[in-house]
Amino acid sequence: MYTPFDKTRVVLRRCAVVIAGITCLPTLIVPPMASRLYSHLHQVWLKDSTKPVWLAESEKVGGFF
Repeated sequence: MYTPFDKTRVVLRRCAVVIAGITCLPTLIVPPMASRLYSHLHQVWLKDSTKPVWLAESEKVGGFF
């Protein structure tokens, strides 16, 4: 159902996140903008398949019952 990304795609995404973080560093001084940007960069960093990040993270934690 969900397809995992190959390692090169994951590495390229993470390199893009690092470059975007360094590029946006001057705008990260404003706290409301910083939290939104950090949240988005974190989601991009974690994504390693076509499965939504929230679903993958909730499956890692396990069920409530």
